[in-house]
Amino acid sequence: MARGHPSITAKHKTTFEITKDPYLTLRGDCIIAVSASKAAYDLSWEFKQFLKSEATLITFKLEVGPFTWMVKGYGSEKMILTDVKSMVFRRSQYICPRTVMIKADSSASSLPREILPPLKNPDTVVHIALEAFRE
Repeated sequence: MARGHPSITAKHKTTFEITKDPYLTLRGDCIIAVSASKAAYDLSWEFKQFLKSEATLITFKLEVGPFTWMVKGYGSEKMILTDVKSMVFRRSQYICPRTVMIKADSSASSLPREILPPLKNPDTVVHIALEAFRE
């Protein structure tokens, strides 16, 4: 679970991010939710192990009000998953401690624009689900 924020712009073309931080500046154009209940570090040990494989297909689901946004991508044996503040989902194959998905089929700029107004509302509760499957 996370929340909206007035500074969410969702303009980044290669990533999107969920952060535990409650604040956001306009420079954070990849961030689509704040005050998240989890970061990469907080994922269960079992789930992290599952993400550490190129054969793992990951789905990200965001629900806000009547809207749902789904993104698919992959894991990697190089995943670090130790960042305590955020989770980053990347179209590229770049991996750092915040990365939880690579080769994503969408980025912040791909977010349907009708979802943006509720994401800009700090009272909005954003529901997030991650699932992983072996291909």
